[in-house]
This record gives sequence, structure tokens and C-alpha cells, in this order.
Amino acid sequence: MLLSPRIFRSSSALLRFRKLSLAPEHASGVAPKYVVVDKYSANGSGSDNNLRLPNDVNDRNYLYREEDSRTMAGVTASVRHNWTKHEISEIYSLPFHELMYRASTVHRMYWDPSEVQQCTLLSIKTGGCTEDCSYCSQSTRHKTHVKPTPTMKVNEVLEAARKAKEAGSTRFCMGAAWRELGNKKNAFKHILEMVRGVNGMGLEVCCTLGMLNAEQARQLKEAGLSAYNHNLDTSPEHYPKVISTRSYEDRLQTIANVRDAGISVCCGGILGLGEEETDRVGLLHVLATLPEHPESVPINALVAVEGTPLADEDVAKVDAFDMARMIATARVVMPRTMVRLSAGRLSFSDAEQYMMFQAGANSIFNGDKLLTTPNPEFDEDTRLFGKLGFHGKPAHKGPLVAQSEQEGDVLITKVRGNQQFA
Repeated sequence: MLLSPRIFRSSSALLRFRKLSLAPEHASGVAPKYVVVDKYSANGSGSDNNLRLPNDVNDRNYLYREEDSRTMAGVTASVRHNWTKHEISEIYSLPFHELMYRASTVHRMYWDPSEVQQCTLLSIKTGGCTEDCSYCSQSTRHKTHVKPTPTMKVNEVLEAARKAKEAGSTRFCMGAAWRELGNKKNAFKHILEMVRGVNGMGLEVCCTLGMLNAEQARQLKEAGLSAYNHNLDTSPEHYPKVISTRSYEDRLQTIANVRDAGISVCCGGILGLGEEETDRVGLLHVLATLPEHPESVPINALVAVEGTPLADEDVAKVDAFDMARMIATARVVMPRTMVRLSAGRLSFSDAEQYMMFQAGANSIFNGDKLLTTPNPEFDEDTRLFGKLGFHGKPAHKGPLVAQSEQEGDVLITKVRGNQQFA
């Protein structure tokens, strides 16, 4: 059953989907401070026999606007925007077994862990980028195997989207190796056609086109764009060591333009850029203190490409424990955000990937290539999903309500006016 956003606009309608268990009143008639146990009542109706939240992240946030925290199995979590670096560092530095338990519990309080979003990323314009990102094989400043190619034709992109849908993807992402969209009016016209066409197939549409201004973001939203990816890559402190041609503030401004246009923000980073653990904490601190948490946070392990500066440097290789620790911390500090297990999956075993899903990842990129680097084949991911008991999130449908929430295992504390409910 899909819960329409309209249902949640009024508190009276909302109560139709809630079971309220009142504690006994005091003799004085005054209720104690904690009086209500609030849980969803899943009635099993609907085409997929599951209760779903609204697909729009803003509608989901509105639904939970009065929620303060959730508690289950000795773990309490909340959606906050006032995290300090010290607090995030303490979570990141927990003993691994404790961090995994905490993150896995938080994940089950807010999500159905069996549902994993499948996204496909296609490079519609490869190479020729003027930026100097030290990890990127598409920069004109690095001598790599990547050769510049013109922007793909609209019909070619739509055919790739069709194949991705047939293979199980529900979100189709298009990337172009540009610093910014700028005045590329003809190219932008074609991209808007691509967005409309992919959206018309019933797929969610994501783009990553470099920096955007507010008007470009508005037009993409009108065309049907679901999400926009613009990674911060690393912490503000480490960023200048990786990129000099675009400022951190430039990236934050694009994120603001996207958010203001009503497009879901996809924003994360890359491990393996020569950063310290304090930089990983710093990146998460920026993301977790944005005015709104990103709808999705991709966590990438660097796939070093010969000819790029980082491939030539003696940078420590990212292992599965690095990835799991980063994913787990992201899950704890941004409970309602999708955490995407992104680049680098090909270097991890099924067991290592399972550890990352247990840490709180609930989205992947599938398909044999991510822009210019290798990725598991569609068939491999189908096999992995079957082995782990996962199923894909349908396109244009909100996430399943967490099973623990449906069954009343989660204690939800709400704050409404001067009253506190638990």
C-alpha cells in the first residue's frame, strides 16, 4: 500500500494509519510525560502487499516532522543537523563490532534492509574535462586511456536506459565530463530531451553534469529529473590537495541550487584520495549538517586509473573495513538517507559487500561500467541479490516502511508543541 503524501498533510488523517496505545492516566487526570507508544499499522493491502512511504523525500520529511527519535534494542537514533565533528568522530572510532551493531540496528529502525535500490550510471559525454581532479581519468591534464568522445545522441541514451530497465535498474543516471553546464545550450536541450525520455519509461532519472545555476536546475526539474549527483569528494581541509580548479563553495552552491529547485540531492565522497580518517569524519560532518540531508550519499572506493596523479602516488588502498566503517557512520548520523555502495565494488568479495549492506548500505550502482571504471555485470548483481535475499526498490515508489516499525518494535518519541510523546 502506498501512503499518499496528501494523507499526511492533516494530523487527523494521519491518525488513521497509526495505533496509539495510551498509558493509564494519573489519579489527578494529568497524563505522565511519556504517554503514547506510536507505531504503524500495516494492513497488507496494495499491489505489493507492503506499506510504502511517499517517494518524494520532502513528503517523507514532512510526515516525520514531529518525530524526535527512535529506540530499539538499546540503540537510540534521530535525524539531526547539529552534529559536531567530535560526536561524529566518536561514532566513527567505535570498536568495529559495536559500530556495526549500532548502524545495523539504526538501519532496521528506519528501512527495510531487504530492499536495495539499483541504479545504472551512463557516461553520455566522456573525457575532455578541463578540471584537474587528481583521481579522474577524464581530465585533459592527465594522460590516461580515456579518449574524448562527443555527447551521445538522445536515441542512444534512451536505448541504454531501456536495457538498464530490463536488467532491473529503477534509476538511470547520466554523467557528462564537464566542469559546468555553463552556456552549452544545444547540449542542454538534448539532455532535457534525454531526461524526459527516460522519465517516460517509468525510470527515475539522475544527472551529474558539473556545476549548475538555479535556472538550469529549475528546467531539469520541469523535465522530470528525480535527483542530481554532485559529490563533495572529501573534507574541506583535504579538498585543495585533490582539486584546484573548483572550490568547495562552488560545489555547495550547486547543491543548494538543486535542493532549491525541488530535486533530490545525491552527494557523497571517495575514499582513497590520500585523506586521513579526520577527513572522512569531516566529509560526513559537512553532509550531516546541511539544511537537509542528501536523499542519497554514495560512498566510493577509489579505482585508481593509470596516468592520474593518485595512481602514481603511494596512497593506502581502501579495504572493506574502511568502506564498512564509513557507511556505518553515515547510516548513524543520517538515518533517513539512502547510503549507496558505489565505485570499487568489483574489488570486494560477496562476503565483504554483505558486510557493507549490514553496515547500512541500501543502494548500488549496477552495470559493467561506472563512467570509465569497471563494475560488476548485471548478472553478477542478480546472483548476489538472490544469495543475500535482496530485492530491488521499484521506480517512482517510496521505500518500504521498516518491518520493525510495522511490527511495533520501535519506540518512537515525538515532540508536538509543549507535549512529548513516546
